[in-house]
Parts: sequence; structure tokens; C-alpha cells
Amino acid sequence: MKKRFIVGIFLLINIYSFGQNKYLKDVNDTQLLSEKVVDLFAENKIKQSFNTLSEYWPLPKNEIKNLEKATVEHLSFIEKQFGKSIGTLKVRNETISDFAIQETYLIRYDISAIRLIFTYYKGYKGWVLNGFKWDLEFTQEFK
Repeated sequence: MKKRFIVGIFLLINIYSFGQNKYLKDVNDTQLLSEKVVDLFAENKIKQSFNTLSEYWPLPKNEIKNLEKATVEHLSFIEKQFGKSIGTLKVRNETISDFAIQETYLIRYDISAIRLIFTYYKGYKGWVLNGFKWDLEFTQEFK
């Protein structure tokens, strides 16, 4: 009995350690989420960006927090090097059938830009964020 109780507690802890607890209804919702996060990024509101993402991202909360912390550190450097944000642009929307979407955005700065890529997956309950990354590789968008 004690062993079952401990296993039960362990399972509850694991379930609650994942950040994602909501599903997006449709493709329009994925686009709205991406746009909101891009706007928050451009305003250097990184904590709010990751809080918004975590609602739909089945990644452990501690991993999301680690990504948030690294992003805050890197973006402060980018703003010093590239200047202030001067705008955003949606570059691409790619799909695999009706179950996967990848949206690519750019945030422009005075001297350069960064790229944000959102990958969504449609499961039984709806759409979830399957992956998010940002980088300095916007030149790869010249296809």
C-alpha cells in the first residue's frame, strides 16, 4: 500500500512538472499565439513570452525556465549589439498535411534580425506547441 502511494505521488509530480495544459482549437489559434509571442519578444518581454508558450507546450517547466533564462541573457547582448527592435515580419507558413505547422517570423533590429520558429502538432485533443526556437540565422530564409 505504501509503495502504491509513493508511486502515485511520483506520477502526480511528473504530470504537473509538464507545463502544457491547454490545447489550441485550430490553425488560426496557432497563428494568434505565434504573433502574440513574437510581439512580446520584440518588446523584450521574455518572461511573458515563455509563460504564454508554456500553456501549450508539453515540455517540463524546468526546461522551459532554463530556455527562458538563456534567452534573457542572449537577448540583452543582441539588443546591445543590434540596437532596438524596429518591427516584425511573418516570413513563412509551412504545413505537413493537416497535422503539423511551422511558422517562421523575423524580428528586425537596427543592425540585424533574429528568427523565431514555431512548430505545432495536431493531436487528438487539438493543437500543441511541439517546438520553439529562435536564432540569428535569418539568412537561411533566402530560399
